[in-house]
Amino acid sequence: MKTKFYNIIGLVAIAGLSLINTGAKAQETIQYYRPNDMRGINVFETSKIDTVKFTGLRVKVGGNFELTFQALGQSNTAAPLTKTGFTGNVNSLMPLTHAFQLPMANLNVDVQLADGIRMNLTQYLASRHHEDTWVKGGYIQFDKLTFLHSDLVNDIMKSVTIRIGQNDVDYGDQHYRRSDGGNTIYNPFIENYIMDEFSTELGAQFYYFNKSGLFLMGGVTDGELSETVLASTKIDAETGQLNKYDPAFLGKIGFDKQLNKDFRLRLTGSFYSVKSDNSNTLMGGDRTGSHYFNVMENQAVANGTTLSDAIDYSPFSGRLNPGFSEEIHTYMGNLFLKYQGLEFFGTIEDAKGRAITETTERKATQYAADLIYRFPADQQNFWIGFRYNTVTAQLAGMTTNVTVNREAGSLGWFLTKNIMTKVEYVNQEYDGYPSNNILNGGKFKGVMIEASIGF
Repeated sequence: MKTKFYNIIGLVAIAGLSLINTGAKAQETIQYYRPNDMRGINVFETSKIDTVKFTGLRVKVGGNFELTFQALGQSNTAAPLTKTGFTGNVNSLMPLTHAFQLPMANLNVDVQLADGIRMNLTQYLASRHHEDTWVKGGYIQFDKLTFLHSDLVNDIMKSVTIRIGQNDVDYGDQHYRRSDGGNTIYNPFIENYIMDEFSTELGAQFYYFNKSGLFLMGGVTDGELSETVLASTKIDAETGQLNKYDPAFLGKIGFDKQLNKDFRLRLTGSFYSVKSDNSNTLMGGDRTGSHYFNVMENQAVANGTTLSDAIDYSPFSGRLNPGFSEEIHTYMGNLFLKYQGLEFFGTIEDAKGRAITETTERKATQYAADLIYRFPADQQNFWIGFRYNTVTAQLAGMTTNVTVNREAGSLGWFLTKNIMTKVEYVNQEYDGYPSNNILNGGKFKGVMIEASIGF
């Protein structure tokens, strides 16, 4: 706990020194960049519009903080169950109280290295999942290649962006709207999707943007959150051979255009595919954890879990990970509509995959819809919203599908472009789990209040 506190204090000090040493003007001289504040809402890929003049090397040090108050109640109908090594009924739920959660914080460093070339480095200073400071990842983005001194290349790069590094996997559009540790500015709700598709992997992504609004992305990664150079000693149950570490391939095709001053349309289709992996984490790669703390969990199991600086007991409470760690092939469609202050964001996802001990693939589907109204018309710094999210999946060891449904309503206010507060009422229910599973007849509901800062 002291480590987290000192990390937060350190972030404030670093940010202050950065403003003193580089000046406020330097903080606004990063090209092709998504702001960490209100201006970054509904920004997906960074724009190819060259709006910032390059004047030399520039460093922007920024950060994110969030503080959340949780007032949730929960229940289940699971049959009492005892297990060797644990005391009492392992299907009983932890008693919850109304209280503040552990605050989370991020440190963001963006560097303008050359004209059209920038670098990003993000660190998780304090989070629920990882107890110490961890590097989330870093990447270099090329929007110009003027160092090649080629007019042909310069013309090509007017429509092309190249991003290389340990970077967010650009699968689907939801990861642009999710909460990421201390960064909750872009999310009009408290939590992310039930099936949270997010991971950082080492690789490259190539974008082509057409002036018509059409764009394409193709990418390849190593398929891993934690890379290794050690040969596998595990046997793939499907092939009977030593496991292989195949590359993961991803792609996206879309249309995104402001059709007139009032109406914006964005429609995308994405895929991500890897045949064999060491431990794929596309649906479980969040190193910060869920923003619903300790829901649908058991105290006896928690007491019997060995913790470390990198592992917290069940940090993903409230989410569903289908466990496609060996092989995964998944597709997502997203629709974003914005008419004046009214927004709709929809998701359809179909995934299949397996773990290394399985010989056949299982399936998981997810549907979600956000409806947001931002007001007043001139500022849109207030909002009211509703989300419906449902996941149906066949989990390992189960013969029938399980379903998790969530409804959430939110109210929010940007006091300034950097300071936000929001209130959410959430209701989540579990269906199809066997009677000996803690999630049988499970449900939780209640109010969440969050304050967030991004700069």
